[in-house]
Amino acid sequence: MKLGLVAQNPIEWVMKRLNVVPAPLLETQMAYTLSRLVMVATKLGVFNLLATSPMSGARIAEVCHTSRIGTEKLLFALAGAGYLNASDGAYALTPVSRKWLVTASSHSLADKMLLQFLEWDWMLRAEDYVRTGDPLDLHNSLTADADWDLYQRGMRAIAPSSSGEMVRRLKVPRGARAMLDIGGSHGYYSVVLCRKHKGLRSVILDLPEAVTQAAPILAAERMGDRVVHRAGDALTADLGENAYDLVLVSMLVHHFSDEQNSELVGRVARALRPGGVLAVQDIFRPHTPKQAGQFGALLEFYFALTSQSGTWSIEDMTRWQQQANLQPRKPIRYRTLPGVGIQAAVKPH
Repeated sequence: MKLGLVAQNPIEWVMKRLNVVPAPLLETQMAYTLSRLVMVATKLGVFNLLATSPMSGARIAEVCHTSRIGTEKLLFALAGAGYLNASDGAYALTPVSRKWLVTASSHSLADKMLLQFLEWDWMLRAEDYVRTGDPLDLHNSLTADADWDLYQRGMRAIAPSSSGEMVRRLKVPRGARAMLDIGGSHGYYSVVLCRKHKGLRSVILDLPEAVTQAAPILAAERMGDRVVHRAGDALTADLGENAYDLVLVSMLVHHFSDEQNSELVGRVARALRPGGVLAVQDIFRPHTPKQAGQFGALLEFYFALTSQSGTWSIEDMTRWQQQANLQPRKPIRYRTLPGVGIQAAVKPH
């Protein structure tokens, strides 16, 4: 998948083919304009407001306490972009906005849209990063409780994008009872795994700031004592020995150095019971831009900017696992989320 120009008639197709259309202009100005307007509409509650019935621009402005003129311009733009339908002076949701941008939807990305206001500021550091090579220390940039809350809710919003494939394709040891979810914060991955495997319980290890803000999110899942939080730092916490059948490290290794990841996997190996599984879920660092595609290549830059190391290759992950005397499995490459997958390994009996 990729973002780009889509010709809507034969003439536009020919112009695109002949490289007449100013693609960089459209793929920058139009892209950031649309991005910001979808985020603004989410923040103002426009999509939630239209979830029950169509409404006029004037009424939307009245309920949202916004300017009628400005609101009409926003609605017109979103309708032109396919996020709203416009008919007889009223606006209604399209299937894409109803599924992905209404808070009540089980697929809702609304909280991720709100997190992107923070991410927008992070991306303003792109030039500084290219010039200096100094990345943003993302977690230390979250200085307020509100930032941590937004970060947890945003991460929870995108978790269902990969959790379905993870549950279907990750081979959990038969009869698994104990799971450790390192950096699991909101706990959704633990929740879906424990719901599938009835005898499984999970402990989520994450930073104290994350646990504080993620606790209400986990509580809403009503998993009782089967999925619980434990405050601690993945780089220093005692993980125990022969304690777990499954250890999940999700979207975390891109924040750590090669040495830190190797040491972490070593401690995980000691914490696993014989036959236990370590599952590293993360973005796989591509070898070439062609292999990465647009999606993977942009993610590679994003995580290099916002973390201390960036993404890691499958070869890097298997090396950490082999150094810890674990037996790597064949990598799982997600079909629904290009560039993301699981590199699992088993502790020998």
